[in-house]
This record gives sequence, C-alpha cells and structure tokens, in this order.
Amino acid sequence: MLKKTALHAQHQALGAKLVDFAGWEMPIQYASQLDEHHAVRAGAGMFDVAHMSAVDLHGARAREFLRHLLANDVAKLKTPGKALYSCMLNPDGGVIDDLIVYFVAEDQFRLVVNAGTTDKDLAWLRQQAPAYGVEVRHRPDLGILAVQGPQARDKVGALLPPALAEKAKALTPFSAAWEGELFVGRTGYTGEDGYELILPHAQLVQFWTALQAAGVKPSGLGARDTLRLEAGMNLYGQDMDDSVSPLESGLAWTVAFTPEDRDFIGRKVLEAQKAAPPRKSVGLVLEGRGVLRAHMPVRGANGALGETTSGGFAPTMKGSIAMARVAGNAVGPYEVEIRGQWLPAREVKPPFVRNGKVLV
Repeated sequence: MLKKTALHAQHQALGAKLVDFAGWEMPIQYASQLDEHHAVRAGAGMFDVAHMSAVDLHGARAREFLRHLLANDVAKLKTPGKALYSCMLNPDGGVIDDLIVYFVAEDQFRLVVNAGTTDKDLAWLRQQAPAYGVEVRHRPDLGILAVQGPQARDKVGALLPPALAEKAKALTPFSAAWEGELFVGRTGYTGEDGYELILPHAQLVQFWTALQAAGVKPSGLGARDTLRLEAGMNLYGQDMDDSVSPLESGLAWTVAFTPEDRDFIGRKVLEAQKAAPPRKSVGLVLEGRGVLRAHMPVRGANGALGETTSGGFAPTMKGSIAMARVAGNAVGPYEVEIRGQWLPAREVKPPFVRNGKVLV
C-alpha cells in the first residue's frame, strides 16, 4: 500500500492527479502543470514534500562525524541556522544521496534527505554514527512544505508567529530560523526564492489551508520537476546515483577538498578523478523542434558519446532543455538522437533559468 502524507485529503479535494512516487501517493499536478509552473515563476506556489525526511543528529562529536560523512565541509557552518548542500558518498565516490544539512547547535545538526533514499540513508547513517557517539533520530512526526516564488516569503511571513516572522524576514539564502518545532529554511528546489517549512503534521495542514486562502497555488511534482530542471538542479536517481560521483554530475562545487587532511568518505576516488573526470555533465538546449527526454543518446563533435539524464520542455524558455552525462573528453557542439535523427543541441552552463530570468 502506498504511503500518504498529512495533506492527502487536501490533494483529493482539489482533484489532483495522484501517482506513485518513491512509494508515496503524491500529486503530479492539479488542474494544469503549466499554470503551476508559471505561478511559481511569477507569484507563489506550494508543494507537499512531506514524503521527504528530516533526520536529527545529536552528540558532542556530531560536527566531526559530518566532516567525515559528507563531501562538503560543515566546518563552514559557524552560526546556528546556517545550512549547506552536500552529497553523501560511498567509499567508491558514488552518491548515496544529496541533502541539506542545518547547523542547529554544536551537538545537533538536521539533515533533509530524499524520499526514495530515506531507508538507505538511515541505514548508512546508523552504520557510521556509533564510531562518533552520534545518535540518529528520524523525524517522521514532522512534514515538509515548500513555498516558492517571488511572493512566497511575504505570503509565509504573514502566517508565522511575530517573533519568528521577524527572524525569517532577515534570513539569507541557505539559513533557517525556528520557534519550537516550527522550522523555516530559506531554501528550495525551483530556482526561485522562498521557504521550506519543517513542522508537525497538524500544522502542515493548517499552513496549507491558510496559504491557499492567501492565493498561493497548490503545485504538483510535475511543475516541481520542470522548475528544478530549468534551475539546473540535479534529481537523485537520474542525474546522479550510487554509481556516479559529484565530479561527474556537475556538482564539483559541493566537494570541499580543503583542508587537505579532512578524510571524508569517497575522497580518495574523487582525488583521482579531479584532474580528469571520466565523465562530465553538460547543459543542452535543443536547436529547433522536438522534446528532450532522459536517456537519449548524445554525441560530441569529436565522436565522444553520452546520454541525457534529465530533459523536457522548459515552459519559461518555450523550448526543450536537458542535462547530459558525456565522456570526459567530449567537446561540443553536441547532437542528440531523437527518433532516429541526430538533432543539434547548444551547450550551455546551467542554470537555464533563475529568479524568473532566462540565463542562456
């Protein structure tokens, strides 16, 4: 039986098209995926992401543990509430998951992990944590609501308790504030400004209802996917997985090689790849008509091969875009095979769209 979030009844009442996503029955869209996409770019939309998990780490050596566990370095987090994005790697340099880590206190950090990898992540964390005396607490009592778009912060701020609203208003990107169990992070997965709220399930329903009344558009996973693709953000299981390193996934910026004595899991493999990764990620814009999808063959001007990892129609750009993984020696211009025809695709550096503006 598929799992359901606390907002399942709201999705049904809105007539959402529900699908199986990582074992959860989730809304792919409501009335119009295009309308939902454009609402986030122009105003504010909200996404039920309560299928994702919050995991709290407790212990005096929690920071030391995370410096070993993650490819990015939590030593950068010096102020409570600050956050960073990182990959959690296996010893072969493959990505177990990509996640956000928040510094709550010196003996407490919070991770937000993907729905489809939660069980795998928890098993890995619990395998690694005892050496550091760290307690791993999964928080299924909490849900996550993403509110995104240029009007999102004002819409959410009007509903927060006054003291927390003031703190939230002052947040910089990748930082958080909280009051009790109501946790507000200035993060997102759309290329727009906004918040991700982590809160008890009863409050999740209350916020959803109040935001809908305030004109925030319920948006499904379909729009979330086109928004994140335009923003050049990776999707776990497509753009990276256990067999692909961050350096092969366009995520070199998330790997902290300094200081050189930080021995994080997977470092040796990444050190060997750093000079010449065997594969690399490129952004592509299709020249002419057609729609790019995942797993389409790609070839460079020198004959080097690869395939698209994520692709689709980009509503903001009114064209088709993709991210592709190609051989490390590949050079453009590129071509993509669509229905037996090789069509030209322009190489660009993601993001394709950010804060409502086309960048490529």
